Order: sequence, then structure tokens, then C-alpha cells
Amino acid sequence: MIPGLALRRRFSDLTDREILALAISSEEDDARIYRDYAARLRAEFPASARIFDGMAEEEDGHRQRLIDLFVARFGEAIPLIRREHVSGYYARRPVWLVENLGIERIRAEAAQMERDAQRFYTAAAKRTGDAATRRLLGDLAMAEAGHEASAQALEEGHLTEDSRGSEADAAHRQFVLTWVQPGLAGLMDGSVSTLAPIFATAFATQDPQTTFLVGLAASVGAGISMGFTEAASDDGQISGRGAPWKRGVASGVMTTLGGLGHALPYLIPHFWTATVIAMIVVFVELWAIAWIQNRYMDTPFLRAAFQVVVGGALVFAAGALIGAG
Repeated sequence: MIPGLALRRRFSDLTDREILALAISSEEDDARIYRDYAARLRAEFPASARIFDGMAEEEDGHRQRLIDLFVARFGEAIPLIRREHVSGYYARRPVWLVENLGIERIRAEAAQMERDAQRFYTAAAKRTGDAATRRLLGDLAMAEAGHEASAQALEEGHLTEDSRGSEADAAHRQFVLTWVQPGLAGLMDGSVSTLAPIFATAFATQDPQTTFLVGLAASVGAGISMGFTEAASDDGQISGRGAPWKRGVASGVMTTLGGLGHALPYLIPHFWTATVIAMIVVFVELWAIAWIQNRYMDTPFLRAAFQVVVGGALVFAAGALIGAG
């Protein structure tokens, strides 16, 4: 299970009062992020910084309109509801994660922020029965769509014609959210978490058949667990990450494959031959994970390699030492 998941509310269970409070806190956070982007871009990209300043001011205006409506309907006591309190609600990346990746990445982050907000307001407008609230949420959805156009236009001179293809960008983004992210999480879990039980069994028994059976059970069990956890964690309505069953399949299948990769060599009856091949497979798996993180998640390759390879090596060493002992 995902820690803290049981403490989060589903978006479909929120009342109008809670939806407005969530929107208020979200607008405040977004304005702060845009001002931070503007401050970091001002020296090198002053025109882009001015655009972010304007977007932050508009977010402040949205927040004030939401507060006015909330006070008119429910009084001045606004409950503290933030993104992390709602299951499946979109999250924001900390600015320091993207600040060193250039104007193109900041542009993409800003455009994604506005798509998330537009999707939220559209879904929220459909749920409320109050005409004034529905009208305001619909207006804000349209305003966020305009913000997305501003974000997409940032520093067009730095982008190729192909990279400005909105449909291609949207399709690639959806592919990453629905398949790559859950699949990568599954591959990492399957490749790393099964290292200890498989190699502990291998060195403890030196029996390839027993090791394979343990590896098969661990891989399939982990795949089922990860698949159901991913599907249950987010219905995709607000986050836009796609259908739960698709993400569950991606996560479950890749978790199983990640474990089977170094379990299948133990079908070879000779123990040391199977173990050496399994170690080679582990090495390839860990570097493949680092490459995927770099290719699709914009993680610097050396940092991804250090995290994955060192982490995997520690888990492998733990399993081998426990089994040998």
C-alpha cells in the first residue's frame, strides 16, 4: 500500500466548500511558483520573466475571486485543504527540480500546470449544483486555457517547428503519464526489490530450481501488488494520468518482468553459470532504468545511474550476504 493513501480524500467526495478551499490554496501555490520562475529567468530571459509575472498576477486575481465567492456562500472560515490531501489530485514539481534544465523545460512545466488547473476547474464545474459557483469555475477553466497558450509561446525562438506541434506534445505527454511513469516505477520495484530474496535464496541453497521458484513467486506477487496499488491510487480524472487499468497493467507487467529478468537464468541447471548470467542481467536492468529516467523523466543520467546502480548494488549485496551467511 502507498503510505498515507488511506488519509487522503477522493475528489468525488469533496463538497463545494472543500472544492473552493482547494482551488484557493492551489491558486496561491501556482502564483508563488510563477513568481519564482520569473525571478530565476529575469536576468537571461526578461521577456519570459514578464510573462510569468503577469501569469502570477492573474493567479492572484483568480484566488481573490474564489475567496469572494467562498465568503459569500460559506463565511470567512476557509478550511486548509491542499493538493496532498486529495487522492489523484495533480502535484507540482518543486522549482529547484527544473530550474537548471533551461527555458524549454520551464515552459513545458508551466504549460502542464495550466492544463492541470483547467482540467480541475472543468471537472469541478460539472460537480457543483450552485449556478454562481459553476459559472466562476467555468470562467477560470477558460482563463487557465489562455494561460496555457501563453506558456506554450514562451521563447518560441528556442524551439524547433516540430517541437511546437501541440498535438504531438500532448500525445507524448499522455504516453509518459499513462505508460512510462507507472511502467518505470514497476520496473524499478521489480528489478531492485526482488534482488535480495532471489540472491539470498541462490547463495543459501545453491539450487537453481529452488531459486527460480522463489524468483517467480516474488516477481508475480510483486507485479500483482504493484498493479493493483497503481490502479487504486488515482482514478486519473483530475491528474490526467490516464485510465487506472492502463497504468495498473503497465506497472504490474513491468514489475513482473523486472523480477523475472534475473530469475529466468536459474532455469539453467548449473548454479554458477546461472548466477553469473543473472548478475549480468541485473547490471543491464539497472542501466536500462537509468537510461529511461534520463530519456523520459529528464533526470540527469549520472544522477539517475548513481541512484539506481548504487541502490541496486546495496540490495544485491544484502541478499548475497544474508544467503551466504
